[in-house]
Amino acid sequence: MESKSLARLDDPLAPARETTVEMLRSRQRNFSLPQPFYNDERVFALDMQEIFGKEWLFVGMTSEIPAKGNYMTLNVGDNPVIIVRGDNGKIHAFHNVCRHRGSRLCVGDKGKVAKLVCPYHQWTYELDGRLLFAGSDMGENFDLNQYGLKPVQVKSGGGFIFVSLADEPPAIDDFLATLNHYLEPYDMENTKVAVESSIVEQANWKLVIENNRECYHCNGAHPELLNSLQEFDDTDDPRATPAYKTLVAKKQAEWDAQGVPWQLQRFGKRNRLTRTPLLDGAVSMTMDGKPASQKLMGRIESADLGSLRILHLPNSWNHFMGDHAIVFRVLPLGPQQTLVTTKWLVHKDAVEGVDYHTETMRRVWDATNDQDRRLAEENQRGINSKAYEPGPYSETYEFGVIDFLDWYGERLLENLGHSAPDLKVVQG
Repeated sequence: MESKSLARLDDPLAPARETTVEMLRSRQRNFSLPQPFYNDERVFALDMQEIFGKEWLFVGMTSEIPAKGNYMTLNVGDNPVIIVRGDNGKIHAFHNVCRHRGSRLCVGDKGKVAKLVCPYHQWTYELDGRLLFAGSDMGENFDLNQYGLKPVQVKSGGGFIFVSLADEPPAIDDFLATLNHYLEPYDMENTKVAVESSIVEQANWKLVIENNRECYHCNGAHPELLNSLQEFDDTDDPRATPAYKTLVAKKQAEWDAQGVPWQLQRFGKRNRLTRTPLLDGAVSMTMDGKPASQKLMGRIESADLGSLRILHLPNSWNHFMGDHAIVFRVLPLGPQQTLVTTKWLVHKDAVEGVDYHTETMRRVWDATNDQDRRLAEENQRGINSKAYEPGPYSETYEFGVIDFLDWYGERLLENLGHSAPDLKVVQG
C-alpha cells in the first residue's frame, strides 16, 4: 500500500487520471466527448501513455524496408523508434536511443546501413540490437551484452508493419492472419511507394479519426472523392439503395470467380475489413474513375476490384484497389496537432511516367486530405470555445464515430485500470 501511495505522489498525472476516468464513465454514448478530450494537455499526455503507448500502431509497409539494412524511423510522442530489416528477412524494432548517453541513432526518416552506428560517439550495434563496439575507454569490466538496444514489439501481416511500446500489447494475430489472406492477391512484398505526403492538421488526433469514420460530410465537402467512392460500404447500411445492393451482388460474384476475398470482417471495434464496389463504372480513386496505374498489383487480372477498406485503430485507414493502394497513418504531435501521412503504393515494376503518373494518382486524395484538414481544424476551433458542449451523433450516418469513441473509451479505461461501464444511450 505504501509503494502505491508513493507511486501516486510521484505521478503528476494522478489527478488527471481520476478526472478522466470519471468523465469516461459518465459520458453519453452517442454524444461527442467532453472538451478536455480534445484540447487538454493532461488528457493528451494520457492518450500518449495509455493509447499510443500501449496499443498496436501502424508504422509502414514491409516493402519500404525490402532488404537487409533498410530502416525507417518515426516518433510516437517523445519516443523515437527505428524499424530495420535484419538477417533472414527478419524485421526488428527498437527504441531509437543509444545506450551510451541517449542520442538518437538514426536521424533520417529512412535509409540503409550495414550496422546501426550512433553519430555521437560511434557506439555500434548489430541489426538485431546487440552492442558490438563501444570504444576502448569503457574499462575492463564493461560488458557489451548488457547494453544492447531496447526492443520494441513488432509484428507484420499483409505487408503492414505494426509496433507497440507496451511490454504486453493486446492480441493482434487473428487480424494479421486475415490481412495476409485478404492481401494475398496483391503480393505486397513486391510493391513500392510511388509517392507520399505528410500534412500537419491543427486538430486533436481524435477529431482526425472521427472525421474519417463518417461520410455524413462527404457530399458537401469532397467532390473529387465522390467521383468514385460510395458513401457507404455495407449493404446493411440503412442508406443502401436497391441499385447499390444489386451492384454489390454482381461484383461479389465476380470477385469470387477471381478468388479475391471480399467478406466483411470485424475484430471488435478496433479492426474492420470489407471490399465494396466503387461507383458503377469506376475502377480506381481517380478523377475519371480510370486506373491510375496500367500495371496492376500482384496476381490481379482485373482493375475492377472496388476498394478493400481496412481500418486499424487508433491510427490508420486504407484503400486497396486493383491498380494501386493508399495507406494512411496518423500520429499525434500535440493536444491540437496531428501528423497525417499518406502513401500511394503500386507494383514494384510499374514505371513512373509510363505505367502511372503521380499527379493523376494523388489528385483525389491530395484534395480530400486538404478538405478534411480544414474541416478538422474548424471543428477544433469551435470545440475550444466556452460555448462547446458534447453534441449528439447520428446513429445512421455516424455509427462509425460512435464505434470509434466506444473503442477509445473502453481501451483508455482498461489501460488506466478500470472497466468500462454500460454507457448511457440518449435518444435524439
